[in-house]
Amino acid sequence: MGGHDARTTAARLDTSVAHNARVWNYWIGGKDHYEVDQAVGEHVAGMFPVIRDVARADRDFLGRAVRYLAAERGIRQFLDVGTGLPTVDNTHEIAQSVAPESRIVYVDNDPIVLAHARSLLTSSPEGVTDYIDADVRDPETIIERAADTLDFAQPVAVMMLGILNFVLDDDAARDVVRRIMAAVPSGSFLVLTHPTYDGDVGGKGNVAAMEFWNANATPPITARDRAGIAGFLDGLELVGPGLVPCSQWGAGSDATAVVPQFGAVAVKP
Repeated sequence: MGGHDARTTAARLDTSVAHNARVWNYWIGGKDHYEVDQAVGEHVAGMFPVIRDVARADRDFLGRAVRYLAAERGIRQFLDVGTGLPTVDNTHEIAQSVAPESRIVYVDNDPIVLAHARSLLTSSPEGVTDYIDADVRDPETIIERAADTLDFAQPVAVMMLGILNFVLDDDAARDVVRRIMAAVPSGSFLVLTHPTYDGDVGGKGNVAAMEFWNANATPPITARDRAGIAGFLDGLELVGPGLVPCSQWGAGSDATAVVPQFGAVAVKP
């Protein structure tokens, strides 16, 4: 995938500093992390115990959103930006369980994600799965390379779960979304989740926890309020129930406790 050399990937891998993809993997019960990731993850969870619920709710939201788009909206192409470490029920597995011909492109720039993507992000015989080693801040490269696999004349679901919080500048983050969504046609979707510090959904503890994270791990992160997150959806039409805690979106009677992580699905008119 992408023609990357294993030695280059290994050289980029820093196991001395906690990294988001690995800590997130630790929180959801995975095995692809190091002692430093576990230590930082435990400390953050001690400060902000709901973080494990956030991680699980975010993952469950991904499953519901992809299943909805594939089964109810007929989407057959997914651009998953900031995929993180592969676990169970990845985007391609869910989409291809509904429509085996689905085409999925994953994007991340963490070397450990790249290493695992090569071996784990497989595809159904009818579909295609690919991986791009690129940064969310470089949407032109993402679109250019994704075009090798995806047909941008047909609708695409752009997945941006827990990734815009790593673009610290609000204007820059909105610009990333605008540029990517400008490249996909009408009928495409944006699926996003984003942490918040809004108190009405239990987000106040995010402030101190993120300060600790930014001093002890990488990459730096930020939360935003509901209005700031809603700004990413400008020009798009929200699918019901709108911008809500990701644990509530599409969950029906299976909805779990409210978490300080907003989720939304929106369509490009």
